[in-house]
Amino acid sequence: METYLKTNETHMFSDLSLKTVDSDKYVENVNDKCKKYFACDICGQKRLLNKKHTHNQTKEKPSSYAICNKEFPQKSDLSVHYRIHSNDKPYSCDVCHKDFSGKSTLNVHFRTHTNEKPFSCDVCHKEFSQKIHLNVHYRIHTNEKPYSCDVCNKEFSQKSTLNVHFRTHTFEKPFSCDICHKDFSQKSNLNVHYRIHTNEKPYSCDICHKEFSLTSSLNEHFRTHTNELPFSCDVCGKKYSRKYDLNVHFRTHTNLKPFSCDICHKDFSQKSHLNVHYRIHTNEKPYSCDVCHKDFSRKGDLKVHYRIHANEKPYSCEVCHKDFSQKSHLNMHYQIHTNEKPYSCDVCHKDFSRKGDLKVHYRIHANEKPYSCDVCNKEFSQKSTLNVHFRTHTIEKPFSCDMAPWKPILVHRKKIVFYYRSFISCDVESHHSCCDMRFRMIIAFV
Repeated sequence: METYLKTNETHMFSDLSLKTVDSDKYVENVNDKCKKYFACDICGQKRLLNKKHTHNQTKEKPSSYAICNKEFPQKSDLSVHYRIHSNDKPYSCDVCHKDFSGKSTLNVHFRTHTNEKPFSCDVCHKEFSQKIHLNVHYRIHTNEKPYSCDVCNKEFSQKSTLNVHFRTHTFEKPFSCDICHKDFSQKSNLNVHYRIHTNEKPYSCDICHKEFSLTSSLNEHFRTHTNELPFSCDVCGKKYSRKYDLNVHFRTHTNLKPFSCDICHKDFSQKSHLNVHYRIHTNEKPYSCDVCHKDFSRKGDLKVHYRIHANEKPYSCEVCHKDFSQKSHLNMHYQIHTNEKPYSCDVCHKDFSRKGDLKVHYRIHANEKPYSCDVCNKEFSQKSTLNVHFRTHTIEKPFSCDMAPWKPILVHRKKIVFYYRSFISCDVESHHSCCDMRFRMIIAFV
């Protein structure tokens, strides 16, 4: 027998006839303070009205299933639950023929075809096809996060999100790609990954029509048109269009380098930099120039190289208006005007404008000569010096003087400067003997 619980003594339920009153309308119209509840003596379940409660008449305990021991208030619920274990799906969708174990589940699914969303949020008016989705959505407005991680105590609004998060601690990746066998912690990530193999790009930019496989990638790309930089560094105030770029930038302040080379143990702040670095060990150069077929290990280096063929120099010095094909070359050139030498030797305190020059200079103190001549085995600290030396064996002289074009070409570019200074006071057309003598001195010096 069910016990009647009165929440307000002034309102008597006995005045209403259960035969004539619409229970749903009654529940909607009755004030919350006046609601009447029935509590079951067997299972303790509370109901607004004395609706059908199967085990009330039989005095039996709630039905349970022997396999999973899950309990149900009604035998019909147990019957529906049994279909999960038997994989029985008697209800089929007329549109897509997908099968379901329960009729209610089929009804919910059918809304995906009709785009019916009967449940609406009172706050933001967003609509949903299922009430449970609306309930979960409400937590955005209430900031309710009832599910907490036992390991790191991070809180979540959905249990499914907690389950996915927990895999970060267990390193569980239950979803695997059938093609490349890469594993993923989320099925959604696997579905997105499949687009790499199918080359599917369902999201297109309305402005430039560039296509993307992810909607997040499209949103990030769209900021290149709007020049929107929503992510800002708390330390230096630098702004970025992508949160990922901000996270990578932040490592410059923390000096965090989480990616390490297995061969030489050099650390990197970005995984992409590590991947490029690996090519030093493997000598892999996957990017090739279509014009001269020169190979490069980085795509960026190939793009810069293309400017040689196109004679493109997009970077110009504001002081002397000299043009450069690379921004790094412009920055180095600019130090000529500022006389800036930010790199200093720890041994002799000599200053340099370029970091590469400092590294080469260090070899003087270490007596390091990593470049050796294949002909005479003479060693050099710089590759450029080796190249100049090698011309003494090949008798190659690629540099010519414009003032005396009939003379042999010189071995080293720097000797041209010295030769010009010897030539500057000489009348080229009438004093050939003087020039010949000076030229022979230059050749002997080289």
